Amino acid sequence: MDALTIVIALVCLIVGLALGYILFRFVIKQKYQEMMKEAETKAENIKKDKLLEVKEKFLNKKSELEKEVAQRNQKLQQHENKLKQRELSLTQRHEELQKKKAENDTLKANLEKQIQSYNSKKGELDKMVAQERTKLETISGLTAEEAKNQLVESMKDEARTNAMQYINEIVDDAKMTATKEAKRIVIQSIQRVATETAIENSVSVFHIDSDEVKGRVIGREGRNIRALEAATGVEIVVDDTPEAIVISAFDPVRREICRLALHQLVADGRIHPARIEEVVAKVKKQVEEEIIETGKRTAIDLGIHGLHPELIRMIGKMKYRSSYGQNLLQHSRETANLCAVMASELGLNPKKARRAGLLHDIGKVPDEEPEMPHATYGAKLAEKFKEKPDIVNAIAAHHDETEMTTLLAPIVQVCDAISGARPGARREIVEAYIKRLNDLEQLALSYPGVTKTYAIQAGRELRVIVGADKISDAETETLSAEIAKKIQDEMTYPGQVKITVIRETRAISFAK
Repeated sequence: MDALTIVIALVCLIVGLALGYILFRFVIKQKYQEMMKEAETKAENIKKDKLLEVKEKFLNKKSELEKEVAQRNQKLQQHENKLKQRELSLTQRHEELQKKKAENDTLKANLEKQIQSYNSKKGELDKMVAQERTKLETISGLTAEEAKNQLVESMKDEARTNAMQYINEIVDDAKMTATKEAKRIVIQSIQRVATETAIENSVSVFHIDSDEVKGRVIGREGRNIRALEAATGVEIVVDDTPEAIVISAFDPVRREICRLALHQLVADGRIHPARIEEVVAKVKKQVEEEIIETGKRTAIDLGIHGLHPELIRMIGKMKYRSSYGQNLLQHSRETANLCAVMASELGLNPKKARRAGLLHDIGKVPDEEPEMPHATYGAKLAEKFKEKPDIVNAIAAHHDETEMTTLLAPIVQVCDAISGARPGARREIVEAYIKRLNDLEQLALSYPGVTKTYAIQAGRELRVIVGADKISDAETETLSAEIAKKIQDEMTYPGQVKITVIRETRAISFAK
């Protein structure tokens, strides 16, 4: 019985294990199916979300591309319109050239006919002159050569008498024309030297690709912009101006350092206080090297050698300084060239004159502000760096603060005045400029007989049109002198104003 019980128990155990296994597999299969359904449901939801997200991005990209295509189409349309206008203009010019060519051909044919007629008439005239000469020789009993000799002798005697009378007049006239000759030398110097005028101000604009850069430049709670202002000593204005950051400072070197530092920071993308200080220090070194290079290049361009390195650095610094709106380096270069031209006209050494002209304003670019006039300070610097005494005196005396001891000094003084006083060299307020031109025209219109006035050449010339029936030719000269005197007495203007009075008579008739 015990063995049978054990067998039965084992059979029951085996059956129970088999049923348990079957039941376990059934439960596991049910759970697996439920998990698979749940996973499929989640997958479908994720798939739908991703499809919606991709669709939204696609629509956004499509909208951006459509805008970009529209902008490009608009630009293409504008370019096409400009090309059409240019084509129309070129067509008109071609037609005008064809007309002028036809007119020139007609004139050429007429001229050839006139030349032929002239040649034939000249031959006839030569024959008539020969006949008349033969008749005169027969009547006078003298040959043409004998008559010529007698006439020459009588003319020599008359010329000697007249020459004695003119000697005193020529001496007096020479004294009167000394001033005129000096003016001629100055005018020739100006005409032979020309330079571009650089107008500086206290604001630089740094252009950016998008307004997103402004936020990075400002930084969290403005820490980046404060660090940049502290490192460069400028004021940075970030406002609503599209794609632009304004850099404000009266020192052009600081503005240039800030502009270059901003350019490197924005291009690099890493903008934080530590990086800002590092970039600003690097840019300062680059600008200092550029200043020295500019000084060397200027000295080489002007053919000036043997300058002290510190003087070369000061010349380079002039690039970033202005005087009454006129760039100091351009002014010094222009003055140097004018000095050389004028010295050549007067028979002096042009190299020395050019050297003195270039260095005459070095007192305006000191590392520390001196308590003396820039001419005096510039002379002290030149003397310190072993410049010759005549150069030092020319620098010190170009504003009459020191007595002139060499001929270079007045040349530098005059050329400095020419460079600063020529029209357009220094800044002039637009309203004042326009008002001055209007005043010129109104002043001339106040005279009787004047019909029209035009201020041209930036106010350097005033053309006055007068009525031919109201003013005679002799009165036009008087009118021109009166207007010039009135302008000189009543108005303030740079340089000089040329007054041209025009009187013309026109006869008009119509062929019907």
